[in-house]
Amino acid sequence: MKIIDISIPITPSMPVWPGDPPVDIQQVAKITFGDSANVSHISMGVHCGTHIDAPKHFIDSGKTIGQIPLEKLIGEVLVLEIDTTENVISERVLKQHPKRALLETASKVIFRTRNSSLWSEYPQTFQEDYVGIDTAGARFLSHYHLDLIGIDYLSIAPFLATIEPHQILLSCEIVLLEGLNLSNVPGGVYDLYCLPLNISKCEGSPARVILVDRSG
Repeated sequence: MKIIDISIPITPSMPVWPGDPPVDIQQVAKITFGDSANVSHISMGVHCGTHIDAPKHFIDSGKTIGQIPLEKLIGEVLVLEIDTTENVISERVLKQHPKRALLETASKVIFRTRNSSLWSEYPQTFQEDYVGIDTAGARFLSHYHLDLIGIDYLSIAPFLATIEPHQILLSCEIVLLEGLNLSNVPGGVYDLYCLPLNISKCEGSPARVILVDRSG
């Protein structure tokens, strides 16, 4: 059994979505200064790094983090590799994918794209040209019985067209898992463990996410 951490480390220098608050971590108590313990204070947006979007993010009447069943966040997941020449996950890309048939039986899918290389190539700078799921691709995926869709950058949808793909998928109560690092994860079937913070009445939450490769 192999455990793979696909979460992004949270650091003050990490890229965040344009307009979101940056990460700030301050040590407010230090043993070296005479305090009895080390204590840190952190400030950041809930959609920072590896995180999930609840329906409330784009649908005002939608479910919040605490209302998402844990069964949607844990279980077998299909990691589907998208050719690195593709700049968008469109209906065409999905229909022509050689492993498209696997979507028929999957309940969770994570897309591995060329985005995963961005974490090492641009560790401090947000990149607008990441690969996302466009509106037609989102509609196509909405017809499958999926309860979670993940991707390896900070948004499931392209930078210049974020709203409609989110609305389509979240209206189906599909959990969106964003900000993954799949650099060392080949396509295949894994066990997913995604544990967001249970932030009351909130539309998103940072998460620690691991894959378990039962094949060794």
